[in-house]
Amino acid sequence: MTPGCLELDDLDPTRVTRILEHAQHWKEQPSTLPRVLEGFGVAALFQKPSARTRSSVEMAVATLGGHPIYIRPEEVDLDVREPVEDVARTLASYVRIISARVFSHHTLERMAAAVDVPVVNLLSDAGHPVQALADLLTLRERFGSVEGRRLAYVGDGNNVAASLAFAAAMSGLELVVASPPGYELDQQVVDRARNLGAVVDLVSDPYDAVRGADAVYTDTWTSMGQEQERELRLRAFDGWTIDAALMKLGAPDAVFMHCLPAHRGEEVAAEVIDGPQSVVWEQTENRMHSVRALFVELVEAP
Repeated sequence: MTPGCLELDDLDPTRVTRILEHAQHWKEQPSTLPRVLEGFGVAALFQKPSARTRSSVEMAVATLGGHPIYIRPEEVDLDVREPVEDVARTLASYVRIISARVFSHHTLERMAAAVDVPVVNLLSDAGHPVQALADLLTLRERFGSVEGRRLAYVGDGNNVAASLAFAAAMSGLELVVASPPGYELDQQVVDRARNLGAVVDLVSDPYDAVRGADAVYTDTWTSMGQEQERELRLRAFDGWTIDAALMKLGAPDAVFMHCLPAHRGEEVAAEVIDGPQSVVWEQTENRMHSVRALFVELVEAP
């Protein structure tokens, strides 16, 4: 069975490094892009809408010579109109890669078990590996190397934080995660990342996390599907906004990161996300470059 990427630990440090090297090279020299998807399609199935994910995947496939096939949730109606496995097998008859943005990570696991083409996680409740690859690429461009650099993630220990933990294991990045009580990064994720060699620290004070950090990262406090928890979360995260005072505790050349969409005045102050330390738009662009290199890696894997 051809391996896919449901999380970064489906790869290994050598492959992640190769993906990042290729992504940076092809970004700088697009004329050297391999047309490895010429004559092939890539399915992009979305249970959850997205601006960056859909656009970056479609452009990545197109620039590799392939044909992106965008599939809306109502077109397949997973486990209602057809079982997940039947949808995956149907798509595998037509495409070289299946990518999907889903609510439940188990949906991706069922797809991967049913087919012999790579399945790529474009976001699930458990992880966001394509975002983490773009984040590593952004840090690599800014600092030259990510090994030994310290990233402070401040906020909900969610799917983005989980993938950053695995990114740390694959790259030598050091990660410290600060979250309010009840919103910490899952201990199983922490243990798995540490077993893979990651340096992952958990703290309860955002100031402790940011002090001396090379990068400061946050995400929305209320993700898609959690809207009913919004008021509760706003109270829990009161005082956790990334503002200029907090950023001053980071390293002199520290950068601010956010996977977007952002809510100015909640998890981040406008002066930070729109200020000179922000690299959020580099992250956004790098979504395409990193997923493109990932697709090449999966297609060319022995």
